[in-house]
Amino acid sequence: MEFRRSRAVVPVLEYLEEAGSTNDVLVARASGLPDLSVIVTANQTGGRGRLGRVWVSPPGKALAISILLKPTGLSVESFGWFPLLAGLAMSRAVSTFVSAPVAVKWPNDVLIDGAKVSGTLAELLPDLSGVVIGAGLNLSLGRDELPTDTSTSLTLAGASGDLDPDAVLSAYLTAFSTLYREFLTAGGDPVESTLLDSVLEGCDTIGRSVRVELPGAQNLLGTATGIDEQGRLLVRTDAGITAVAAGDVTHLRY
Repeated sequence: MEFRRSRAVVPVLEYLEEAGSTNDVLVARASGLPDLSVIVTANQTGGRGRLGRVWVSPPGKALAISILLKPTGLSVESFGWFPLLAGLAMSRAVSTFVSAPVAVKWPNDVLIDGAKVSGTLAELLPDLSGVVIGAGLNLSLGRDELPTDTSTSLTLAGASGDLDPDAVLSAYLTAFSTLYREFLTAGGDPVESTLLDSVLEGCDTIGRSVRVELPGAQNLLGTATGIDEQGRLLVRTDAGITAVAAGDVTHLRY
């Protein structure tokens, strides 16, 4: 795959025929690469998802995309916005290929009509100088190839049968780069950059009844009411408002 359109968006893009984990490859090479460098493969054999899950898909039917961020002048605390930024960017890209509703489940799962088509994993560089943002996107998986019964792919959701991976990747990288540069220009301020408002608008979790599986196997049941300036999900329970920095969210239907 040549990815000509995608290469025009970022300073470095390398396509690998196969990779254990594109995040691992990019972390290992980070010191010699510029900001917004990208590693991509359609055959990832040892990918990781959030909360230690394994992410593997049939060769050629999904993309694993990792983006290197080396933001200058930002505090490490502001790095927490990058996964949310990535989820928003992916949702904007996906929405150009399907007619069904596209939204984000906090913090960064992208849903088409309620089914997951993409997830994101962010990893700090060892020296804390930046972040690698990995995203997995289901392109053309059939129903019997999906990892869960709550997943989908672009083709199953109605995208063109001759879906061009370069068109999809370039749409994601364009949306990501735009949001990222706006965030940098605002000095990492999610309010001034309007990133907070944009994430709130695109997040399907807000207003829903949710169950949040917190680290330590505790569950939080309540209503998601918003996202604060640290990117944390605000959940109202009988005990008050809890700000959730990390957790596995389930949208409840009662």
